[in-house]
Amino acid sequence: MHGLVIILFAIAFGFTASGITANLYRLIANKPESLPGKVVYAGVMVLAGPSVLFGNAAKSFRAKKCSSIAFWLAAAVAGYWSFALGLFVLNLYVAH
Repeated sequence: MHGLVIILFAIAFGFTASGITANLYRLIANKPESLPGKVVYAGVMVLAGPSVLFGNAAKSFRAKKCSSIAFWLAAAVAGYWSFALGLFVLNLYVAH
């Protein structure tokens, strides 16, 4: 039971960190045009990816532009990505 709680906490923490990063980036930056801007965008998307992926999948699913299988596949990838991100951040927290 303890392991399940840690897994769920890591997913929630990763998805929350992803959402905060995505929204801060949207507030601060415009669409990248230059090479350094694109490199920074790629780096930010490593952290913001789960939130952006799930948001785009949900928007497409509501507009009937993708199947339910594609939506759930994107949701599973976003969940696993959130889990990995959450474990990384939790590992940093426990190490200090």
